[in-house]
Amino acid sequence: MKKIEAFIQPFKLNDVKEALNKLNVKGITVSEVRGFGHQKGYTEIYRGAKYIAQFITKVKLEIVLSDDMTKEVVRTIIETARTGEIGDGKIFIMPVDEIIRIRTGERGEVAI
Repeated sequence: MKKIEAFIQPFKLNDVKEALNKLNVKGITVSEVRGFGHQKGYTEIYRGAKYIAQFITKVKLEIVLSDDMTKEVVRTIIETARTGEIGDGKIFIMPVDEIIRIRTGERGEVAI
């Protein structure tokens, strides 16, 4: 099993969610997060004064799935979230050793 953490532009969330629904992804956790990468923030003008926003708002998707779905899900996220501009985001893929559904005690892929 794998855990995918994808950081994407907030305006791409609905498109990515719909694309993942078509793949029968069973569950997604979505969080609004703030951080920076190569952009190092941006400058805005607020009430006539320059304001440096050091953290950029992104959406973090967390998805746990079987190994055989990983490549397809990653490809779908990339194709759907890509704008071609700086700040499109990143995807991290990590192994998952065990999943336990608290309600039933089920373990492994059946607990996804």
